[in-house]
Amino acid sequence: MRLQIEDVRKEYPGGVLGLRGVSLDLGPGIVGLLGPNGAGKSTLMRILATVTRPSAGRVLWNGADTAREPDALRERLGYLPQDFGVYPNLNPVEFLELIAAAKGLATRPARRRIDALLELVNLENVRKRALGGFSGGMRQRVGIAQALLNDPLLLVVDEPTAGLDPEERVRLRHLLSDLSGERIVLLSTHIVSDVEAIATRIAVIAEGSVLADAAPEVLLSEVAGKAWTFSVRSEELTALKQRHLVSGAVRRSDGVSVRVVAADRPVPDAQPAEPGLEDAYLWHVTRARAAA
Repeated sequence: MRLQIEDVRKEYPGGVLGLRGVSLDLGPGIVGLLGPNGAGKSTLMRILATVTRPSAGRVLWNGADTAREPDALRERLGYLPQDFGVYPNLNPVEFLELIAAAKGLATRPARRRIDALLELVNLENVRKRALGGFSGGMRQRVGIAQALLNDPLLLVVDEPTAGLDPEERVRLRHLLSDLSGERIVLLSTHIVSDVEAIATRIAVIAEGSVLADAAPEVLLSEVAGKAWTFSVRSEELTALKQRHLVSGAVRRSDGVSVRVVAADRPVPDAQPAEPGLEDAYLWHVTRARAAA
């Protein structure tokens, strides 16, 4: 099982580039596509889901070009788009039966699959409740269920935790982790905590380009010795942010404890800190913006 993204570009009318030669070679596991809003993540997700075509480059699923042979991937694809909508008057069973029919699944196996999926996403007790009364997290779990109807080998989820409360976000992350197994799970997000605990590999993307692609441990090693902590007065914080990359700030009674990512000691009393994944992410994104 292999998904190859080879020098994929996407150009919109007016010469606007959404993707600038993205290349990734993916196998089973959870891959976090991490980047700010507008980085090109959703564009890449739509291309992988065969919703749109690249302007240049190609995507291969087990060697088959998905632009020329989209059905080879669509049969084994599960896709949860960023803007996932439901029919508010339908209950989860009715909605999933509708999606199963649209995917061409046989009725009896589909019903058994729906029962199993509702139990998997913890919605069995609300299977007859109208979707219009569901919370954001419950709707996202319905979205995961519809993406899993055909037992996909490639699961693509785009910003699945957007708008969820912390408890729902943790629950959804655990669910995606449980689903990885022998499939490729591609999770697109701008929230570092969504991927740091579950991703086996992280690709940082900004300005339509992949800036880094490695295991979380490797990304952390790249910012070793570049994280610092020190305290400043509250009125100094704004000026500090203009001079340095501040990755965190905690207000205290005696001022503000700040965390800065820098190649050299930013101020004389700065103390080295253990780097975090957010430090690595901001380091790559900020350098890319400066270069641009």
